[in-house]
Amino acid sequence: MHKLYYQPKGFWFGDCMPFYQDGKFYLFHQRDTRNPIPLFGEPFGWSLACTTDFVHYEDFGEVITHGDDEDQDQFIFAGSLFFVNNIYYTIYTGYNHSYSNLNKASQVLMLAYSYDLINWTKTDQTLVTPQKGYDPTEWRDPFIFWNEDCQEYVMLLGARKLEGKRIRTGCTVFFTSTDFKNWIFKGDFWAPNLFYMHEMPDLFRIGDFWYLLTTEYSDKSKTVYRMSKTLDGPWIAPLDDAFDGRAYYAARSCSDGNKRYLFGWVPTKENQNDLAEWQWGGALIVHEIYQRIDFTLGTRLPEKVAQAFSQKKHLLSNSSTLDSQDGCAELRLAKDTGNLFLFRMNIIFSPDTKLFGLRFFEDEETGEAYEFTFVISERRVLFDKTPNLRYFHCMNKGLERPLSIAAECSHEIQIVVDDSIATLYVDGVALNTRMYNKVGRALTIFVADGKLEVLNAALETI
Repeated sequence: MHKLYYQPKGFWFGDCMPFYQDGKFYLFHQRDTRNPIPLFGEPFGWSLACTTDFVHYEDFGEVITHGDDEDQDQFIFAGSLFFVNNIYYTIYTGYNHSYSNLNKASQVLMLAYSYDLINWTKTDQTLVTPQKGYDPTEWRDPFIFWNEDCQEYVMLLGARKLEGKRIRTGCTVFFTSTDFKNWIFKGDFWAPNLFYMHEMPDLFRIGDFWYLLTTEYSDKSKTVYRMSKTLDGPWIAPLDDAFDGRAYYAARSCSDGNKRYLFGWVPTKENQNDLAEWQWGGALIVHEIYQRIDFTLGTRLPEKVAQAFSQKKHLLSNSSTLDSQDGCAELRLAKDTGNLFLFRMNIIFSPDTKLFGLRFFEDEETGEAYEFTFVISERRVLFDKTPNLRYFHCMNKGLERPLSIAAECSHEIQIVVDDSIATLYVDGVALNTRMYNKVGRALTIFVADGKLEVLNAALETI
């Protein structure tokens, strides 16, 4: 069981609807029992956990209860919270697994309210039903914001168009309202013809730019974003349009008025097998989002999470240089890292360096390990197991990120490990993964065809 990353005991963490109030994050989310299968097993409502530091959580259990098997909200899928006239409202997705077989819309938007964010009353009121020309089984995850310029509420919604046999018809549609009760359909907000479906839309502004988020599951199965100076677009794709890799899903953001954070979940793998497929739901991981000089978005380890690691062990008394112009040079940094740690180091590499990396949970005798590899020549970082004999030992499709880092400059690398999860941060790029078959405990750094200087290497524990 995880000791740092949040996962309710006996459940798997699903889509999160974060809300900030009076110094505290209220994390409404879905809890899956996986009985008998992930997502479509036992129905769920919205549960609540509160935190001030992303390390310690107060658990309130299910606070918006799902309906009966005959009700529209048999399952309560994702939605959005808003504070209007001293009342907290949530517009959520009511989903009934069997309604599509009865020629009824299986997903509609419904309303609940609260005076304290803890105790909720469902109105059983259907606010919005699928519009003509859109798939009634893919109509969910509303997100609401106040448009100051137009003095109206705007609600974004994940949907897909019905266009014969075409698959990539996913889109974000929108509604407007002046009273939060009557919603007028305005059509497509962003329809790029790229994905099967848009999930968990999110929108926020930093400075002169708006950032539009969506999660897709037909290309790389991850949360991506676009940016624009106006709400009318065009929505420009940055060179790196994601926040993480394949193992970070359905992320939504929330600000405390100073910093903005991203709340997504890291899935598990079937039967806890490195070679198996991913499963819906898992554990919550929070990234901090920040705006780079070029106005794109980067991710980094939240400061309060880093501060939780209070015990620090330096692994090198001074800097160390690895040099190999023909082959691989390596240096063992630790013999036993344990299963919960934060590893930090700074690196400087020469212009001719092809790649370098970190092996962890390494067998000291065989060299078998998990590995983050920085392929400088290909401008990417990836996760894998090594060595791959005879065939690959880890289903790692999508566990890589574009990364362009400069030679002869210092770069800080951080890796958080909590049981089966490893989270990498470097230069605003994050990459999460799972690992289940640990064969050793050692930590090793290596370089191939180049020179690498290692500084400030430290292992921190709680």
